[in-house]
Amino acid sequence: MGLTEYKRKRDFSRTTEPAENGKVGRGNLFVVQKHAASRLHYDFRLELDGTLKSWAVPKGPSLNPTVKSLAVHVEDHPLSYANFEGTIPQGQYGGGTVMVWDYGTWEPEGDPATGYKKGKLSFALHGEKLSGKWSLVRMGGRAGDGGKNWLLIKADDGSANKRKNILTAEPKSVLSGREMDQIAAAKDSVWQSNGKQSSARNGMPSSGNLAKIVSQLTDAKKTTQPTEFKPQLATLGTHVPTGDMWLHEMKFDGYRLLAFFEKGNIRLVTRNGHDWTHKFPTLAQALGKLPLDSAILDGEVVSLDEQGLPHFQQLQNLLKRGDDQPLVYYVFDLPFCSGYSLTATPLLERKQLLAKILPPETSRKELRIRYSDHIEGQGESVLDNACRLAMEGVVSKQAQSGYVQARSRAWVKTKCLKRQEFVIGGYTKPSGSRIGFGALLVGYFEQGKLKYAGRVGTGFTTDTLRQVLAELKKHKTTVSPFENSPRGAQARGVTWVKPELVGEVEFTEWTNEGSLRHPSFQGLREDKPARQVVREGTTTVKNSPKKTHRTGKSANKPSNNSGHDFEVAGVTITHADRLLYPEQGLTKRHLAEYYEGIADWILRYVAGRPLTLVRCPQGSKGQCFYQKHLTDSLPDALRGVTVDKDEAQYVVLDDLTGLVSLVQMGVLEIHPWSSRAESLEKPDQIVFDLDPGPGVTWEQMIAAARNVRKRIASNKLESFVRTSGGKGLHIVVPLKPGGTWEAVKEFSKSIAFEMQNDESDLYIATASKAKRNKKIFIDYLRNSRGATSVASYSTRARAGAPIAMPLRWEELGRLKSADQYTVENSLRRLSSLKKDPWEDFFKIRQTL
Repeated sequence: MGLTEYKRKRDFSRTTEPAENGKVGRGNLFVVQKHAASRLHYDFRLELDGTLKSWAVPKGPSLNPTVKSLAVHVEDHPLSYANFEGTIPQGQYGGGTVMVWDYGTWEPEGDPATGYKKGKLSFALHGEKLSGKWSLVRMGGRAGDGGKNWLLIKADDGSANKRKNILTAEPKSVLSGREMDQIAAAKDSVWQSNGKQSSARNGMPSSGNLAKIVSQLTDAKKTTQPTEFKPQLATLGTHVPTGDMWLHEMKFDGYRLLAFFEKGNIRLVTRNGHDWTHKFPTLAQALGKLPLDSAILDGEVVSLDEQGLPHFQQLQNLLKRGDDQPLVYYVFDLPFCSGYSLTATPLLERKQLLAKILPPETSRKELRIRYSDHIEGQGESVLDNACRLAMEGVVSKQAQSGYVQARSRAWVKTKCLKRQEFVIGGYTKPSGSRIGFGALLVGYFEQGKLKYAGRVGTGFTTDTLRQVLAELKKHKTTVSPFENSPRGAQARGVTWVKPELVGEVEFTEWTNEGSLRHPSFQGLREDKPARQVVREGTTTVKNSPKKTHRTGKSANKPSNNSGHDFEVAGVTITHADRLLYPEQGLTKRHLAEYYEGIADWILRYVAGRPLTLVRCPQGSKGQCFYQKHLTDSLPDALRGVTVDKDEAQYVVLDDLTGLVSLVQMGVLEIHPWSSRAESLEKPDQIVFDLDPGPGVTWEQMIAAARNVRKRIASNKLESFVRTSGGKGLHIVVPLKPGGTWEAVKEFSKSIAFEMQNDESDLYIATASKAKRNKKIFIDYLRNSRGATSVASYSTRARAGAPIAMPLRWEELGRLKSADQYTVENSLRRLSSLKKDPWEDFFKIRQTL
């Protein structure tokens, strides 16, 4: 329908309903709005083709699969309407109170556009109140209804309920926690910012002036604002860094949230990408008063106690009650503003701009949005004062650093007390007058297995005992989830639970036996998946080097035989300061943190495949050797797969722990097979390795890559390009597993020799090095059974710490060399991307 009819019916000078189709959701949004107009009804809306397709359901949705609820098709609504909650003035179309009754995503069965056109939509809902399978079916056409009458029907599945009236059982708004009469009586006519409020107040810049200010910042880049963005994470340190190059902020004890400003709409998103806007309507409303049309703010939501200090359990209790009124959002960074990416802008400049945008000191107490101030230098004094105030610690940041969407050494967190998340695996019975339970049995994941870390029996209130017990009962199981489970008397009376709940625990130290000393429960965490919980390691952050009278190249470099150890992803890295790439000063520690930072990017290409590894224990300048077989000396995080009968097993890794274990082994290159361990004889990709001989120009290399792509496309196949991290380029063709090694080798061979025959003065398809002068070797032999190619995002054992970097084909013309991307600049590249350059690699199902 489009929005023509919607706009025709409304006078936007009188109603606060959104006029524009702002960005909400990710293409699959659904919302149900309770609407007290001339008659109470429920508006059921599904995002499709850029608008909200809408049906008025007079009696509301029913969980009873035998009930067929009339749903009258009405005009399309803008996407931004999904966040509308308030009162439409009487006399206007639809005048009355509107509540966001349910909110979530929908998942169509089949092509939704086709289903909508034919009059039958089948789909699954993932909302706060409605879930499971549903259908919308157009009725067979009564005279005069114009095909507007549909039926909304619940499928008879696990989420159906013939007895429960969901409308009376769940009457409140999922956005604000209010009931209809509270919304009607409230002064705010609409929750979202509508752009009509004055923002040029208290010295804050107007949105028009702000864009001009932002454009003048160092390295500000004009670009489209990303819809998805990952927060920068800090590395845990043992000592606070000192020196004027560092600034120090208080470490808040709350929930990390990114605030997205998108054409008048506000989204609050957790560090794991979950939209929690509905949990913080008061904060969203306060953010809407800022002079921002487009921006991404980074900060922490906290609950302050009577002394004005963050209190995590108090925050938990408020969220349980659906009350965000007392909460405060401390903002400490601004990676995007007014159409400009500021990820390359120095932190100090970003914070200076942020201070101008946020409310000044005189009005802070009236608003829920506050600027997180900092102190430059004096790190040890800042930490001492933070600990004296019973704060969690400090976060130290390099003043001139950019913003990286990964864990970074430019941000260091130093804690006063040890505190981290743990997975709950069981609970004991209460004793005496205590209610609920006695203690929680907690642990953490190591190499994919849950390790027991002790019991937590303090830190609970009566309310939290009841609340946590209610959650525990939902996850009960009959077997212990711990690998090293307590036995005998220690296991007597324990109720085991599936390892899915995460709690935050404060403690004094780890015992030699690997248990927590003096643990105290702080609250459940809903913002971190259980599988990501590992034992937190620490790293010592070195301060600015002091002047020295020593001479020689290594005067200010760490020793290549340093005994310093630290943990990454549960893996102990010994000799962590050993130099692997001397020219860049990159150590084992740096490499482990690199792989931790790009784990989500690289694991999809290396996990579950036989590997050939290039090990360089003394670094890229030392002696290197290949290893492909599993031996007893290799870490437990690696497993083996039998490739040929009577031959030793090949190495396979499955997760981040296995990946970081390779760094501990001194691995500088990872070369996977083109098939998975469980289907060795079914290759799922073809690799063309373009290797330039002496005298070949870079322009010829780019042309060769495009030539290969064109020939592959003539066979109706899509291909992808990456740098090799060496001298050449790789063109990779994803395949649906099912063909044979002989088939992929013959196909790649035919392309290679075809190019050689067509342009023998430029291309060669044989491996003879003597004949490669001024020619490009098209290496098709990578597609033989057992042959390998370097993995995407793997480092290379070469000077400069280059990596094999996937590219979009459109980027190839701007590429300067095959080793342009390195450990030092790759994270900055990845954080600036709007989407994965190989986004469709695993979605394409093509065959030879």
